[in-house]
Amino acid sequence: MHNNALIVHSSGRNQDSVTRRITGEVAAQLKTQHPELAFKERDLAQGMPFVNEQWIGANFTAADQRTAEQHVALEQSDALVSELQMADWLIIGSPIYNFSVPAVLKAWVDQVARAKLTFRYTEQGPEGLLKNKKAILVMASGGVPIGSEMDFATPYLQQMMGFLGIQDVQVLDANNFNPEQIRHTTLNLESKSDSTSLTGAQHG
Repeated sequence: MHNNALIVHSSGRNQDSVTRRITGEVAAQLKTQHPELAFKERDLAQGMPFVNEQWIGANFTAADQRTAEQHVALEQSDALVSELQMADWLIIGSPIYNFSVPAVLKAWVDQVARAKLTFRYTEQGPEGLLKNKKAILVMASGGVPIGSEMDFATPYLQQMMGFLGIQDVQVLDANNFNPEQIRHTTLNLESKSDSTSLTGAQHG
């Protein structure tokens, strides 16, 4: 265990952001339960590159055969992967934009989903390599009920967590919640209960 927690912000709002506020409250609750935890925040709204031809070429080149330019192309991706590998707890704050996740969050997923680093291919199919981690997805929406048929964001993130090997996942709806629900969510993860969703909605 590294005793690290990574908070990923994806809301385009800094002030009055529901997901930023709730992820902060989740972090405070975790700090109460685990005073030894060190928190790192990654604010995707500050900028996140999209995968391009240079990135793809570098990613599909063996590490020991990459050129200096290819190492540069993967430099930020390598850093994002490293901080995710070091995290025991992952807290993702995601508003729902047009039924899905913000573009910067999708870009982050593309940067950290790296074969041989965060997942690998086996004869039985893909296997996630980010084992023994716990994730909390703080979801918010201005009109799409979390967990409804119109919500493509939550199942996408749940799918990606599982694909990368993170099986202990809780979904926290950022509306109609109270501190006790946050405590319930974090304790559920510690007891390795099944994923659950708390209801409500507000723009993130």
